[in-house]
Amino acid sequence: MSDNIEIMWEGRFITAKREGKWEYVSRSRGIKAAVILAVDDGHVLLVEQFRVPLGKNCIELPAGLVGDHDDNAEENSAIAAIRELEEETGYRAEVMTDLGEFYSSPGMVSESFSLFRAEGLTRTGVGGGVDGEDITVHRVALHALSDFIDRKRQEGAGIDVRLMMFLKLA
Repeated sequence: MSDNIEIMWEGRFITAKREGKWEYVSRSRGIKAAVILAVDDGHVLLVEQFRVPLGKNCIELPAGLVGDHDDNAEENSAIAAIRELEEETGYRAEVMTDLGEFYSSPGMVSESFSLFRAEGLTRTGVGGGVDGEDITVHRVALHALSDFIDRKRQEGAGIDVRLMMFLKLA
């Protein structure tokens, strides 16, 4: 990238940029995301929540922003993954393994996410997110995952592409 980047608009969490004719979006303040693959006793933990950009609910792997609050701007990605998993699903992981950094839509978003595998899960609560979030937790048997995704799609839910990749690997 060149040093000739124009900031078109900047909010608390995202920034719209232009470089030459190319327009894209990045996370503000260097914020990254953590996505968690949590498989427990032949079941995968998924979350469902309304996503404003889609205008509908979306089925996803649990995920969250790393260092998204001023008091934790230097937060470690693995610590954020542990926190987000428990907030969203009500499960705590004994081990959180970093599987690497990935990019979801590199043609229009510079955001990356770290993918973590959660192991040694213990249920600590009901999940559902923090204030302002309305997350439904799904614990889906791996053998029934394809049918679950098909049913949710028929109900009108969006399906995060990471689930399709997981389905092919599971």
